[in-house]
Amino acid sequence: MGEINSASAQTIMQVAARNKTLFLQIGARSDVLRGKNCNRYTFHVDIPVTVMVNAAGQALLRDGLVKGKRIFALTSDYLFGHDLAKAAKAFVTANGGTVIGDELTATDTTDFSPFLLKIRQAKPDLVATNLGGNQVTNFVKQYAEFGLPYPVAGFNLNTADAWAAGEGNLAGIWPTVWHHELDTPGSRAFVAAFRKKYGKPPENHAWIEYVSLKIMAQAINATKGTDTEKLIAYFESQAEFDLLKSRKGYFRAWDHQLIQEAYPFTVKPKGQAKDKWDFLQFGAAVPAANQPLESINPSKEQNQCVL
Repeated sequence: MGEINSASAQTIMQVAARNKTLFLQIGARSDVLRGKNCNRYTFHVDIPVTVMVNAAGQALLRDGLVKGKRIFALTSDYLFGHDLAKAAKAFVTANGGTVIGDELTATDTTDFSPFLLKIRQAKPDLVATNLGGNQVTNFVKQYAEFGLPYPVAGFNLNTADAWAAGEGNLAGIWPTVWHHELDTPGSRAFVAAFRKKYGKPPENHAWIEYVSLKIMAQAINATKGTDTEKLIAYFESQAEFDLLKSRKGYFRAWDHQLIQEAYPFTVKPKGQAKDKWDFLQFGAAVPAANQPLESINPSKEQNQCVL
Protein backbone atom coordinates (compact mmCIF):
# COMPACT_ATOMS: atom_id res chain seq x y z
CA MET A 1 0.00 0.00 0.00
CA GLY A 2 1.47 3.39 -0.99
CA GLU A 3 3.50 5.13 -3.73
CA ILE A 4 3.16 8.48 -5.49
CA ASN A 5 5.55 8.34 -8.45
CA SER A 6 4.00 6.82 -11.58
CA ALA A 7 7.21 5.18 -12.84
CA SER A 8 7.89 3.60 -9.43
CA ALA A 9 4.27 2.50 -9.09
CA GLN A 10 4.49 0.71 -12.43
CA THR A 11 7.45 -1.34 -11.17
CA ILE A 12 5.69 -2.20 -7.90
CA MET A 13 2.61 -3.26 -9.87
CA GLN A 14 4.71 -5.74 -11.82
CA VAL A 15 6.13 -7.19 -8.59
CA ALA A 16 2.63 -7.43 -7.08
CA ALA A 17 1.33 -9.30 -10.13
CA ARG A 18 4.31 -11.65 -10.21
CA ASN A 19 3.79 -12.50 -6.52
CA LYS A 20 -0.03 -12.50 -6.77
CA THR A 21 -0.25 -10.01 -3.90
CA LEU A 22 -2.66 -7.09 -3.56
CA PHE A 23 -1.21 -3.61 -4.10
CA LEU A 24 -3.34 -0.61 -3.08
CA GLN A 25 -1.70 2.11 -5.16
CA ILE A 26 -2.68 5.37 -3.51
CA GLY A 27 -0.94 8.31 -5.17
CA ALA A 28 0.36 7.75 -8.72
CA ARG A 29 -1.93 9.28 -11.33
CA SER A 30 -0.77 8.16 -14.78
CA ASP A 31 -3.62 6.89 -16.97
CA VAL A 32 -1.45 4.07 -18.31
CA LEU A 33 -1.26 2.44 -14.85
CA ARG A 34 -5.01 1.81 -14.92
CA GLY A 35 -4.96 1.53 -18.72
CA LYS A 36 -2.81 -0.72 -20.88
CA ASN A 37 -0.46 -1.56 -17.96
CA CYS A 38 -3.21 -2.48 -15.48
CA ASN A 39 -3.27 -5.79 -13.63
CA ARG A 40 -5.81 -7.57 -11.43
CA TYR A 41 -3.68 -7.27 -8.28
CA THR A 42 -3.53 -3.44 -8.27
CA PHE A 43 -6.25 -0.98 -7.24
CA HIS A 44 -5.85 2.79 -7.66
CA VAL A 45 -7.09 5.34 -5.10
CA ASP A 46 -6.02 8.73 -6.50
CA ILE A 47 -7.72 10.28 -9.53
CA PRO A 48 -6.05 9.61 -12.90
CA VAL A 49 -4.79 12.36 -15.18
CA THR A 50 -7.92 12.30 -17.36
CA VAL A 51 -10.02 13.20 -14.31
CA MET A 52 -7.61 16.01 -13.35
CA VAL A 53 -7.82 17.41 -16.88
CA ASN A 54 -11.62 17.20 -16.88
CA ALA A 55 -11.91 18.82 -13.42
CA ALA A 56 -9.78 21.83 -14.35
CA GLY A 57 -11.03 21.77 -17.93
CA GLN A 58 -14.66 22.36 -16.99
CA ALA A 59 -13.64 25.53 -15.16
CA LEU A 60 -11.51 26.65 -18.13
CA LEU A 61 -14.47 26.14 -20.47
CA ARG A 62 -16.68 28.15 -18.11
CA ASP A 63 -14.20 31.04 -18.23
CA GLY A 64 -13.85 30.95 -22.03
CA LEU A 65 -10.19 29.90 -21.98
CA VAL A 66 -10.32 26.96 -24.40
CA LYS A 67 -12.56 27.41 -27.44
CA GLY A 68 -10.77 29.37 -30.15
CA LYS A 69 -7.73 29.91 -27.91
CA ARG A 70 -4.02 29.35 -28.60
CA ILE A 71 -2.47 27.31 -25.82
CA PHE A 72 1.22 26.85 -24.98
CA ALA A 73 2.01 23.75 -22.88
CA LEU A 74 4.98 22.78 -20.73
CA THR A 75 5.38 19.08 -19.91
CA SER A 76 7.55 17.02 -17.55
CA ASP A 77 9.54 14.50 -19.59
CA TYR A 78 8.52 11.24 -17.91
CA LEU A 79 5.59 8.82 -17.80
CA PHE A 80 3.23 11.00 -15.75
CA GLY A 81 3.95 14.18 -17.72
CA HIS A 82 3.48 12.45 -21.07
CA ASP A 83 0.17 10.96 -19.93
CA LEU A 84 -0.99 14.33 -18.64
CA ALA A 85 -0.03 16.10 -21.87
CA LYS A 86 -1.88 13.50 -23.95
CA ALA A 87 -5.09 13.91 -21.95
CA ALA A 88 -4.80 17.71 -21.91
CA LYS A 89 -4.23 17.95 -25.67
CA ALA A 90 -7.21 15.69 -26.32
CA PHE A 91 -9.42 17.89 -24.11
CA VAL A 92 -8.23 21.13 -25.72
CA THR A 93 -8.67 19.81 -29.26
CA ALA A 94 -12.11 18.34 -28.53
CA ASN A 95 -13.25 21.71 -27.17
CA GLY A 96 -12.03 23.92 -30.01
CA GLY A 97 -8.63 25.03 -28.74
CA THR A 98 -5.23 24.80 -30.43
CA VAL A 99 -1.97 23.70 -28.81
CA ILE A 100 0.66 25.96 -30.41
CA GLY A 101 3.60 24.59 -28.44
CA ASP A 102 4.41 21.73 -26.09
CA GLU A 103 7.86 21.93 -24.57
CA LEU A 104 9.33 18.95 -22.72
CA THR A 105 11.35 19.70 -19.59
CA ALA A 106 13.60 17.34 -17.66
CA THR A 107 12.31 16.28 -14.25
CA ASP A 108 15.28 17.95 -12.53
CA THR A 109 14.71 21.33 -14.20
CA THR A 110 14.81 24.19 -11.71
CA ASP A 111 15.45 27.15 -14.04
CA PHE A 112 12.48 27.78 -16.35
CA SER A 113 13.76 31.03 -17.89
CA PRO A 114 14.44 29.47 -21.35
CA PHE A 115 10.83 28.26 -21.47
CA LEU A 116 9.50 31.59 -20.21
CA LEU A 117 11.28 33.32 -23.09
CA LYS A 118 9.61 30.93 -25.55
CA ILE A 119 6.23 31.67 -23.98
CA ARG A 120 6.86 35.40 -24.33
CA GLN A 121 7.69 34.93 -28.02
CA ALA A 122 4.66 32.71 -28.67
CA LYS A 123 2.15 35.15 -27.09
CA PRO A 124 -0.43 32.45 -26.26
CA ASP A 125 -3.93 32.98 -24.92
CA LEU A 126 -3.25 30.47 -22.14
CA VAL A 127 -0.21 28.74 -20.63
CA ALA A 128 -0.98 25.16 -19.56
CA THR A 129 1.40 23.16 -17.37
CA ASN A 130 1.73 19.39 -17.32
CA LEU A 131 4.36 19.37 -14.59
CA GLY A 132 4.83 17.31 -11.45
CA GLY A 133 5.86 17.89 -7.84
CA ASN A 134 8.20 20.77 -7.01
CA GLN A 135 8.43 21.70 -10.69
CA VAL A 136 5.00 23.29 -10.46
CA THR A 137 6.03 25.40 -7.46
CA ASN A 138 9.26 26.54 -9.14
CA PHE A 139 7.53 27.34 -12.41
CA VAL A 140 4.70 29.45 -10.96
CA LYS A 141 7.13 31.43 -8.80
CA GLN A 142 9.38 32.20 -11.78
CA TYR A 143 6.36 32.92 -14.01
CA ALA A 144 5.17 35.52 -11.48
CA GLU A 145 8.67 37.05 -11.31
CA PHE A 146 8.80 37.28 -15.13
CA GLY A 147 5.56 39.26 -15.14
CA LEU A 148 4.08 37.62 -18.24
CA PRO A 149 0.48 38.69 -18.92
CA TYR A 150 -0.92 35.38 -20.15
CA PRO A 151 -3.27 33.42 -17.87
CA VAL A 152 -1.93 30.16 -16.46
CA ALA A 153 -3.69 26.87 -15.80
CA GLY A 154 -2.40 23.47 -14.86
CA PHE A 155 -3.65 19.93 -14.76
CA ASN A 156 -1.66 18.83 -11.71
CA LEU A 157 -1.09 20.67 -8.44
CA ASN A 158 -1.16 19.29 -4.91
CA THR A 159 -2.37 21.70 -2.24
CA ALA A 160 0.98 21.47 -0.40
CA ASP A 161 2.75 22.65 -3.57
CA ALA A 162 0.20 25.44 -3.98
CA TRP A 163 0.85 26.60 -0.41
CA ALA A 164 4.62 26.41 -1.07
CA ALA A 165 4.22 28.72 -4.07
CA GLY A 166 2.62 31.27 -1.77
CA GLU A 167 0.03 34.00 -2.18
CA GLY A 168 1.02 36.41 -4.93
CA ASN A 169 2.85 33.76 -6.97
CA LEU A 170 0.07 31.33 -7.79
CA ALA A 171 -2.72 32.14 -10.24
CA GLY A 172 -4.98 30.30 -12.66
CA ILE A 173 -7.12 27.18 -12.50
CA TRP A 174 -5.98 23.80 -11.13
CA PRO A 175 -7.50 20.43 -10.09
CA THR A 176 -7.41 18.54 -6.80
CA VAL A 177 -8.80 15.26 -5.48
CA TRP A 178 -9.82 16.71 -2.09
CA HIS A 179 -9.47 19.91 -0.07
CA HIS A 180 -9.73 20.86 3.58
CA GLU A 181 -12.71 23.19 3.14
CA LEU A 182 -15.12 20.43 2.10
CA ASP A 183 -18.22 20.87 4.23
CA THR A 184 -19.04 17.27 5.08
CA PRO A 185 -19.14 15.73 8.58
CA GLY A 186 -16.23 13.41 7.77
CA SER A 187 -14.00 16.13 6.33
CA ARG A 188 -14.78 18.55 9.16
CA ALA A 189 -13.85 15.95 11.78
CA PHE A 190 -10.66 14.94 9.93
CA VAL A 191 -9.54 18.55 9.46
CA ALA A 192 -10.25 19.45 13.09
CA ALA A 193 -8.26 16.47 14.39
CA PHE A 194 -5.38 17.16 11.99
CA ARG A 195 -5.24 20.86 12.93
CA LYS A 196 -5.27 19.99 16.62
CA LYS A 197 -2.29 17.66 16.23
CA TYR A 198 -0.21 19.49 13.60
CA GLY A 199 -1.31 23.13 13.83
CA LYS A 200 -2.20 23.41 10.14
CA PRO A 201 -4.82 22.03 7.73
CA PRO A 202 -4.19 18.71 5.95
CA GLU A 203 -3.30 18.72 2.27
CA ASN A 204 -4.57 16.17 -0.23
CA HIS A 205 -1.77 13.64 0.41
CA ALA A 206 -2.62 13.52 4.12
CA TRP A 207 -6.24 12.92 3.17
CA ILE A 208 -5.46 10.15 0.69
CA GLU A 209 -3.23 8.28 3.14
CA TYR A 210 -6.00 8.47 5.74
CA VAL A 211 -8.85 7.32 3.48
CA SER A 212 -6.68 4.61 1.87
CA LEU A 213 -6.05 3.09 5.28
CA LYS A 214 -9.78 3.31 6.03
CA ILE A 215 -10.55 1.58 2.70
CA MET A 216 -8.13 -1.25 3.46
CA ALA A 217 -9.41 -1.62 7.04
CA GLN A 218 -13.00 -1.84 5.77
CA ALA A 219 -12.02 -4.51 3.24
CA ILE A 220 -10.05 -6.56 5.78
CA ASN A 221 -12.93 -6.35 8.25
CA ALA A 222 -15.48 -7.38 5.60
CA THR A 223 -13.42 -10.34 4.36
CA LYS A 224 -12.14 -11.26 7.84
CA GLY A 225 -8.51 -11.35 6.81
CA THR A 226 -5.82 -10.36 4.32
CA ASP A 227 -6.33 -13.05 1.68
CA THR A 228 -5.58 -11.40 -1.67
CA GLU A 229 -8.28 -13.19 -3.66
CA LYS A 230 -10.97 -12.33 -1.11
CA LEU A 231 -9.87 -8.69 -1.00
CA ILE A 232 -9.91 -8.46 -4.81
CA ALA A 233 -13.42 -9.93 -4.89
CA TYR A 234 -14.57 -7.43 -2.26
CA PHE A 235 -13.16 -4.43 -4.12
CA GLU A 236 -14.58 -5.69 -7.43
CA SER A 237 -18.03 -6.02 -5.85
CA GLN A 238 -18.18 -2.20 -6.02
CA ALA A 239 -18.50 -1.89 -2.25
CA GLU A 240 -18.86 1.77 -1.30
CA PHE A 241 -16.35 3.73 0.77
CA ASP A 242 -16.75 6.93 2.77
CA LEU A 243 -14.16 9.31 1.27
CA LEU A 244 -15.20 12.28 3.46
CA LYS A 245 -16.91 13.77 0.40
CA SER A 246 -20.55 14.35 -0.49
CA ARG A 247 -20.71 11.09 -2.45
CA LYS A 248 -19.23 7.72 -1.59
CA GLY A 249 -16.67 6.13 -3.89
CA TYR A 250 -16.21 2.62 -5.29
CA PHE A 251 -13.68 0.69 -7.39
CA ARG A 252 -14.66 -0.12 -10.98
CA ALA A 253 -14.39 -3.88 -11.45
CA TRP A 254 -12.88 -3.70 -14.94
CA ASP A 255 -9.96 -1.27 -14.35
CA HIS A 256 -9.73 -1.09 -10.53
CA GLN A 257 -9.97 2.71 -10.44
CA LEU A 258 -11.61 4.35 -7.41
CA ILE A 259 -14.48 6.41 -8.80
CA GLN A 260 -15.00 9.68 -6.93
CA GLU A 261 -15.50 13.43 -7.13
CA ALA A 262 -12.77 15.94 -7.99
CA TYR A 263 -12.56 19.74 -7.59
CA PRO A 264 -11.17 22.73 -9.49
CA PHE A 265 -9.54 25.55 -7.56
CA THR A 266 -8.11 28.98 -8.16
CA VAL A 267 -6.75 31.82 -6.01
CA LYS A 268 -8.69 34.29 -3.86
CA PRO A 269 -8.35 38.02 -4.53
CA LYS A 270 -5.35 39.46 -2.73
CA GLY A 271 -6.04 40.42 0.87
CA GLN A 272 -8.86 37.94 1.48
CA ALA A 273 -6.71 35.13 2.95
CA LYS A 274 -7.04 34.63 6.71
CA ASP A 275 -3.66 32.86 6.93
CA LYS A 276 -0.95 31.36 4.70
CA TRP A 277 -3.12 28.32 3.92
CA ASP A 278 -6.29 30.26 3.12
CA PHE A 279 -5.55 31.85 -0.27
CA LEU A 280 -7.01 29.04 -2.41
CA GLN A 281 -10.59 29.28 -3.69
CA PHE A 282 -12.15 25.84 -4.20
CA GLY A 283 -14.91 25.19 -6.72
CA ALA A 284 -17.89 22.85 -6.70
CA ALA A 285 -17.43 19.11 -7.10
CA VAL A 286 -17.02 17.63 -10.58
CA PRO A 287 -19.11 15.88 -11.78
CA ALA A 288 -22.19 17.70 -10.53
CA ALA A 289 -24.52 15.94 -8.10
CA ASN A 290 -26.97 15.09 -10.90
CA GLN A 291 -24.27 13.51 -13.10
CA PRO A 292 -22.81 9.97 -12.89
CA LEU A 293 -19.51 9.76 -11.00
CA GLU A 294 -17.95 7.87 -13.91
CA SER A 295 -18.65 10.67 -16.40
CA ILE A 296 -15.25 12.37 -15.86
CA ASN A 297 -13.29 9.12 -16.09
CA PRO A 298 -12.07 7.33 -19.23
CA SER A 299 -14.80 5.07 -20.55
CA LYS A 300 -14.30 1.37 -21.27
CA GLU A 301 -14.01 2.23 -24.95
CA GLN A 302 -11.24 4.77 -24.21
CA ASN A 303 -9.33 2.54 -21.81
CA GLN A 304 -7.02 -0.29 -22.91
CA CYS A 305 -7.13 -2.10 -19.55
CA VAL A 306 -7.59 -5.88 -19.75
CA LEU A 307 -7.39 -7.58 -16.37
